[in-house]
Amino acid sequence: MKQLVVYIALLVFALQSAQSQVTFKTTVSKEQLGLNERLRIEFSIDRQGGDDFTPPDFVNFKVLAGPSQSSSFSSINGKTNYKLTYSYVIQPILKGTFTIPSASITYDGEVIKSNTVRVTVTDAVAIPKDPNDPRYVAQENIHLVAEISNVRPYVGESISVTYKLYVNTNKVNVQNYRESSSPSFGGFWNQNIELRRGAGAQNGTYGGKPYRYVVLKKAVLIPHTAGELELDPYEMEITAGVPMGQRDFFGNLLMNDVNMTVTSSRKTIRVKSLPEENKPLDFTGAVGDFSFSVTPSKTDLKANESSQIKVELAGEGNLKLVKLPGIETPNGLEVYEPEHKEKITTNLSGMKGYVYDQYAVVPQFRGKFIIPAVSFSYFNPKTEKYVSVNTEAIVLNAIQGGQLPDDGAAVIAKRSVEGNESDIRYIQTRTTFVSSEEGNDFFGSGLFYLLMISPLLSIPLGIFIGKKKRERDMDVVGNKRRKADRLAKKYLSQAKKELGKKEDFYVALEKALHNYLKAKLHIETSEISKEKIAEILRDKNVDDGIITEFTTVLDNCDYARYTPSTDVMMKQEYDKAREVIANLDKQL
Repeated sequence: MKQLVVYIALLVFALQSAQSQVTFKTTVSKEQLGLNERLRIEFSIDRQGGDDFTPPDFVNFKVLAGPSQSSSFSSINGKTNYKLTYSYVIQPILKGTFTIPSASITYDGEVIKSNTVRVTVTDAVAIPKDPNDPRYVAQENIHLVAEISNVRPYVGESISVTYKLYVNTNKVNVQNYRESSSPSFGGFWNQNIELRRGAGAQNGTYGGKPYRYVVLKKAVLIPHTAGELELDPYEMEITAGVPMGQRDFFGNLLMNDVNMTVTSSRKTIRVKSLPEENKPLDFTGAVGDFSFSVTPSKTDLKANESSQIKVELAGEGNLKLVKLPGIETPNGLEVYEPEHKEKITTNLSGMKGYVYDQYAVVPQFRGKFIIPAVSFSYFNPKTEKYVSVNTEAIVLNAIQGGQLPDDGAAVIAKRSVEGNESDIRYIQTRTTFVSSEEGNDFFGSGLFYLLMISPLLSIPLGIFIGKKKRERDMDVVGNKRRKADRLAKKYLSQAKKELGKKEDFYVALEKALHNYLKAKLHIETSEISKEKIAEILRDKNVDDGIITEFTTVLDNCDYARYTPSTDVMMKQEYDKAREVIANLDKQL
């Protein structure tokens, strides 16, 4: 029994010893390297069963490859060796002395950490000019170039940058490449240009020698501030094959694989300020070559019939950054929020196309309405001059509708004086009175007795009516429904009269909805947005579903005036509005 206890104790001791001998360590390929060199770092454990490997945070380094996992197993003279390794290839991004933290791994339920390592990073190491060194050969025959269309643009003027990778295919062979750092284009509005699919390498020259190149990136830039602006370098990770001058058994060239980082040079753009001399007062930053116009869809209108006023800017320049001027409308001309549309293509020469704001204006009275001329100014970088455009004033002629009242004057309805014979009459000198003896006596007549018993007959009728009234008063739900129906009919009466007349119907329907809200909420809602209306109703604890129905009807009124509509559709919209008002009134 004692021997068994001793054996168990020895076994436990052996297991604990084995546990204590587990090693998890960090090793690096070099402890000092240049800023342009790479470092291989490995994390190794010498026991099977390691799990949940967690690498350190490689601060001040960028990971180029990894993690790659490998394992080895050997048994010599009864001694077993095992090794599990996680490998990374990293490159420093700053100079200095840095400590790479520990990695961790779980073994037999316990978290084990590796040792830390210190690495010193110096200035970039110059590769010796050795034509037999694959790194030197690759460096001399692979170049990343940034080509800029204009390094002296004006503020707001479009320029382009194209990044090309030049390769001397007689010396090296690029096997793989990926973007590792992209420029941020600080100080510029920028948009990438989509590269054409299937575009391969092209022939070109670099340093006066024939090269092959591929386009990696294209972008349009528009500076929004004057001064010297720098483009950060574009950086690529490349794996290149350099011929060794030998061939394998099958006659293929043997290659030395070289992993390298190539960067474009830092570029400086000197942006010129726009001239202050002769700058128009209405200039807002448009730069390019444009045409500007303000046009109506029609000028002769009926009352409540709309005209579409289009404010359009077309041409080449910073179209997406331009704010179009608005239009001014006189009293009696209702104007709606503009509909903004644009069609712009962007290529290396900049933006080209058009943008416009389209206003729907509706006369409320009969008469002529003048929309004043609109001015717009832009700077043309080709001529280096400002250009001002003034449109013609637009005259809208509303041939139907009520009379527009004078501003500030009370509106008084005038009418002719009429005689009234029921006022004070002349004294009559003759009479047509009839003696009571000649006429029929009312007392004792049939009508007299009927009127006498009518109060008695009205008693059961009054009892019946009172009973029905009490029943109706107790019907709370029914009363609310009937009240809501009456309100809906009241506010929608004008819209119902206009059924079949598209323009008049939808104008009346929209006014009915706003008048209802004005009466219930005691605020003017026709001048505020639908979002604000929804917010107000939500504060009144109105259900979101009913709010959505209400705003949907308002939207339909807005859109339907400018789209085809049938009598059936108008009737459906009327019924929907009536239902919405009734539902709203139950909750307000």
